[in-house]
Amino acid sequence: MRTELREAAVTAVAVTLGGVLLGVLWWWLAPRVPLVGDVAGDSWVVYLKDTEGEQAIGVDGTFALLAPAFGAVSALAVFLVRRRGGVPLVVALGVGGLLGSLLAWRLGVWLGPAQDVIARAREVGKGVTFDAPLELNAKGALLAWPFAALAVHLGLTALFGPRDPEPDSGPHPCPPADPYLPQPPHDGFPKA
Repeated sequence: MRTELREAAVTAVAVTLGGVLLGVLWWWLAPRVPLVGDVAGDSWVVYLKDTEGEQAIGVDGTFALLAPAFGAVSALAVFLVRRRGGVPLVVALGVGGLLGSLLAWRLGVWLGPAQDVIARAREVGKGVTFDAPLELNAKGALLAWPFAALAVHLGLTALFGPRDPEPDSGPHPCPPADPYLPQPPHDGFPKA
């Protein structure tokens, strides 16, 4: 059990560190949401440049598509390294996927444009387009990695995992007839 727990801890840390790559890919591939700053009276106001644009949904969608791919790859890697599986390993895969998603989310936000949009609007000037901060509005996308990892690992284990040994199917003698149970009538002729 100690060996399984040690392998599970290593697995959780390795899967979590995969979140760094997910965060960088999300930051790099996610569409940019264009904003425009304007002065209203004596204060700054920030507007979406394209009010009908789908870039904000694309940011969430990019994360929601990359995360299950990372889940599938991490499950495949864990299965190939340790085919036997085990409860601690599967728990580590799920926990590592969740922590990796959280790490990727925070890293992508940190790498993305500044969070203070008013300061950024003042910096670039009135009417100049700039990128909105990278945000993940659909927080349920954080669960895509662990759920995909668990589903793929379960499928791989079911299809290619070690099997329990089959019971011995050799000849077994029949137990002797119980003389106290009613027996079928015997007419003295051999049955064909």
